[in-house]
Amino acid sequence: MKQFSKIFKFELKNYLTNKIFVGVTLVLVVLIAGVMFFPRVREALRSTEPSASDSPSSADAATETDEASTMLLVCGEEEKALLKDPFAAAFPDYNIVFSDDGIEEIKRRITAQEADCAFVFDGLTSYTYYVDNLSLYDNNIGIADSVLQNVYQVRAMLNGGMTAQQVQDALSVVIEHEAHSLGKDQAKNFFYTYIMIFALYTVIILYGQMIATNVATEKSSRAMELLITSANPVSMMFGKVLASCCAGLIQLIAVFGSSLIFFHMNQSYWFDNEMVSSLFGIPVNLFVYMLIFFTLGFFIYAFLFGAIGSTASKLEDINTSLMPITLLFVFAFMVVMFSMSSGNVDTLLMKVCSFIPFTSSMAMFTRLAMSTVPMYEVLISIAILMVSVVGIGVVSAKIYRVGVLLYGTPPKLGAILKAIRKS
Repeated sequence: MKQFSKIFKFELKNYLTNKIFVGVTLVLVVLIAGVMFFPRVREALRSTEPSASDSPSSADAATETDEASTMLLVCGEEEKALLKDPFAAAFPDYNIVFSDDGIEEIKRRITAQEADCAFVFDGLTSYTYYVDNLSLYDNNIGIADSVLQNVYQVRAMLNGGMTAQQVQDALSVVIEHEAHSLGKDQAKNFFYTYIMIFALYTVIILYGQMIATNVATEKSSRAMELLITSANPVSMMFGKVLASCCAGLIQLIAVFGSSLIFFHMNQSYWFDNEMVSSLFGIPVNLFVYMLIFFTLGFFIYAFLFGAIGSTASKLEDINTSLMPITLLFVFAFMVVMFSMSSGNVDTLLMKVCSFIPFTSSMAMFTRLAMSTVPMYEVLISIAILMVSVVGIGVVSAKIYRVGVLLYGTPPKLGAILKAIRKS
């Protein structure tokens, strides 16, 4: 434990005193401060009140369903006859079902996955739309508005005896609607989820490469031979990994913490910007989940990077040796990005990735941010990650113990496993 403590403090001090580490952190903080204070500075320079920036329009959108889902319509008898055929034609991917249930029962059926969504009509020109998770690309509202406009116009014209003004009124009718998301609103959560996933990806790749490079440098300079005579290789491995994890957390806290402080100092200048407001409106529980998945995911890849770095005799071999692990992590990142862009983060692939240790740190966090995930799935995913961290840590420590003494051509996996069994 004493050896581990010394190595941990030494490695952490190297990170915190590294000019590049400190410089990058300070540059990021200064850039964020410039962005957050920009409206205030602009107002001071113009000596006018801040102009309201154009709020990004909320994305009313939904993914196409692979199989027919149930859409509930709650309306009067007159509306049923008028809306049945137009809605069936406009929503071919849905089973249109008319219901007389109350609002609470409608909500229950949607959250219980008995129905995909529901339209509750107050008439032909007003309705409320209910859906569990409001997708980034949910276009049901736009389609419904168009259908209702056509129905209203046809009925008005069929009544006959219309004046020119009445025709104009019928053609220019405005459909009023409200949208209620009973789960997660992906349009609001997309931006901060993207930032968090990208930050996780960057930190793991950056610090993982640094761990592998530091180990390979010590080995190629023969300093490793001196170190392992006075320190346990396992203590060295865990000390390096935990120090890099702490350095990464410190950097994230510095960047995101300063962002939060600067935002609250200038909140009145950003109140009408939905994108910025959503980024800093991340729920506390989701932020806690991010830290949990970040830490566990970081440990898994940091152990792997450290173990593989110990098998490289020269710095030139690092990139080649790390390629399989890097590609695996890039694959996890691309799966998450494509799922977010499609607006459906509950695909079978994403659900499977939520329980694979190498991908779950990003996949499960994305599902938590943009969908409704049962608590038992979250707990299972975290439990698998924790067990995997311990298992991969032990195996990586054994590879590290053997790898630091291997020189020459980078050993193959079979040779490493054989050396581990003999050690």
